[in-house]
Amino acid sequence: MKNLFATIAVLAITTFLRLGCSDNSTDNEPNTERDYRQDMRDFVQDISSYAKGNKSNFVVIPQNGQELLTENGEETGPPAVEYLTAIDGVGREDLFYGYVFDNTPTPASERDYMLSFLDIAENNEVEVLVTDYCSTQSYMDDSYVQNAAKGYISFAADHRDLDNVPAYPVSPYQVNASNITSLAEAKNFLYMIDPGSFPNKNAFLQAIIETNYDMVIIDLFYNNIALTTSEVASLKSKTNGGSRLIIAYMSIGEAEDYRYYWQASWETNPPAWLDDENPDWPGNYKVRYWDKDWQNIIYGTDSSYLKKILDGGFDGVYLDIIDAFEYFEEQ
Repeated sequence: MKNLFATIAVLAITTFLRLGCSDNSTDNEPNTERDYRQDMRDFVQDISSYAKGNKSNFVVIPQNGQELLTENGEETGPPAVEYLTAIDGVGREDLFYGYVFDNTPTPASERDYMLSFLDIAENNEVEVLVTDYCSTQSYMDDSYVQNAAKGYISFAADHRDLDNVPAYPVSPYQVNASNITSLAEAKNFLYMIDPGSFPNKNAFLQAIIETNYDMVIIDLFYNNIALTTSEVASLKSKTNGGSRLIIAYMSIGEAEDYRYYWQASWETNPPAWLDDENPDWPGNYKVRYWDKDWQNIIYGTDSSYLKKILDGGFDGVYLDIIDAFEYFEEQ
């Protein structure tokens, strides 16, 4: 009987150890942790390679996610050279105003943290574009002055929805009549991706045409219909006669249920790459951006989002939700 109990005990311990050491993962991926930051770097680099392969001077600007600029994601880390080489600029929201609340100075600790990375970009010949959210004129003035002192190109947005041409300042900061043919030549920009406040497309386009911004970031679509090449071309001249860059906005870290690629069946039968809805932005869904099926929607084929932007005659692309890696790191 003693031997029987001993045998049972040994079997129980062996079973416990096997269960404790087993991989309970239900997915088909290797039992290794993903490097979500490198996944995003690779995604952006592939987007850049495809775009520049189609148009060599095409501008690629990821927004936020500044930790990707160094190999280890630390301010003191070595620059991520391959990533920095693939991009022409980096966008950052809320640097001086708007990080906690709109029209409120960004806390010094957060500001200085972001600045440490943005300086790495500048030191590696990557232009920095800053969008501050403030509407008090003295704050807007201060935003432009502080950004200019750092050598950054900036826009003080008085609406978080980015749906208007601000009435102040009357002329863009550092307005000029120069021909802008590269990102490095731009002194200012307009960021307006929501045309919903305009009565129609012509009014929206005319509002842009009548400005003197060196660069304009807009959406490819108006009411879910892509702008034509002639409409995009009409925006490329400033009122004062100089030429400017027209950049298309594209989210790559979330799927949007109002885009042409969205399928109604995904509500009940989502693809493997589609994750949870963003509670702060209804209709926007987190995506497993390293999944090839999602990436095929974004670039690489004649029906891809980026190819539509290229075919539309845009000068570059502004990539949003680059910081999607934070969501997956926290899961």
